Parts: sequence; structure tokens; C-alpha cells
Amino acid sequence: MTPECERVMDSLGQPLPPELAAHAASCEDCRALTSGFGALEALPPVAPPKSTPGLEAARARTLEELATQPVAKPWWRELLALLVAYLVVMVGGLFTLGRSGLVANTASPAVIAVLALLILALVGGGAYISLAPARRGLPWAWVAGGAAMVSLLLVVGGSGIASARGFLAGVMGCLTTEVVLSIPPLALALVLLCRSAFQPVRAIAAGLSAGGVSLFVLHLHCADGTTGHLMLGHLVPWLLLAGVALFLRARLPTRSYAP
Repeated sequence: MTPECERVMDSLGQPLPPELAAHAASCEDCRALTSGFGALEALPPVAPPKSTPGLEAARARTLEELATQPVAKPWWRELLALLVAYLVVMVGGLFTLGRSGLVANTASPAVIAVLALLILALVGGGAYISLAPARRGLPWAWVAGGAAMVSLLLVVGGSGIASARGFLAGVMGCLTTEVVLSIPPLALALVLLCRSAFQPVRAIAAGLSAGGVSLFVLHLHCADGTTGHLMLGHLVPWLLLAGVALFLRARLPTRSYAP
């Protein structure tokens, strides 16, 4: 490309001086360039997209929200509030049910301690997964793996000693206690989940986390260590609470779709 060709390129869209016009007429590259540019200029202008009532309403709502709250609140504040609520329910349940002793579990101290730590880790981790901003996908494997570990150790780690209340009375008593203690943390978790778009893994993690509060209380308080009682009175209600959380969150309205 000659210096004259560069000058022709710089002058596109403007009248060419006589010397450049003569060069453009004799240069094959410049003729192709000027003719192509002329064809582009001849194209009709593209009309801007028409605004629809729905688009205008969304724009107005967005501007209203930004004016009310121009800066997003830190997400960890909601996580902290949820964990504090979990702690209050957990401590209240332990002292309410454990008037004659906080730990009535008849399993070995090692099993009690390990399972208690796993449940607490699942409670905290589930709350984090349910509320933390998503980056590269949500950890399905962590949620499923944590629930599987707690479920397995809960069933196989029992002492095998039955309580004097009887099987059905014991199961119904623990099931009722677990459901009642899970209502406040689960309700708060669902309220916070509605502040972002619905995602199944978040709802399941929130359900396992909220139900883990009452599961921890029963783990320390319940003296029945038989497999049937632990499965029907402790494990099944806990897993059902996670399903209830998923069911309810899928039907509750979302208050914000902000990322």
C-alpha cells in the first residue's frame, strides 16, 4: 500500500482532492475501497428498536429500585442473620429438651462428637451455599456428599439401645420435635432465598441446613439408638424437610433477579 492509498483511506467519506481522486481512479485497491465504502453509505439507516409497554415498565422499575437502593447490601449480612437464628433455635432446643442433661445419646463419645461436627458443618455449609453469590456453578456434589455422610453415620453410628417409650411413641416424638424446631429456621431461609432467582440446589441446601438445626438437637438429646428409630424419627424427617424447602421455594415469588 502506497502513501497515496493511506491518504485515500483517511479521506473516506469526504471529497477527495484532485490528485487523490486521480490516484483512486487509477489504483485497483483504492477503487475497490471507495466503491465498497460508497455502498455502505447507501444502505438505509437501521431504525432503533421500538419500546414496548413491558420494556418501559421494566426500565421504570429498575430506575426506581436503583434510586431506592443504589448500592447492593453485602450478602454476608443475610448469612450472618441466618446463622444467628440457627444458633438461637439450636441453643433453645438443647436447653428446653435437655433439662435433665444436654447429652442423652447412648452412642460412643467419638461417634457423638464426629457426627455433631458433621451436622454443624452441614448447617453452616448449607447456609453458605444457599445465600452466597454463584460464580462457576453451584456445588451439587458438596451438598449430596455432605448429606450422604451425615445420613450414613447417623444410621450406623447408633448405640442400638432402645428407649423405654416404645418404638412408635419414640419415632413420633422425635419426628414432631424435629419438624417443630425446623419451622423458624426454614421460614427465615425461604424468605432470604426469595431475594434471588430460584435455583434448586440453593433450596435443597437451605432445607438440609435448616433441618440440620433440629437434627443436631435430637442427636445430642435422644437416647434411642436403634436403627429403625434413627431412620424414621431422625433421618427421614430431615430429608423430607429438604424436599419441602424445594417444593415451597419453587412456588414462592422471587422478589429480585439481581445476580
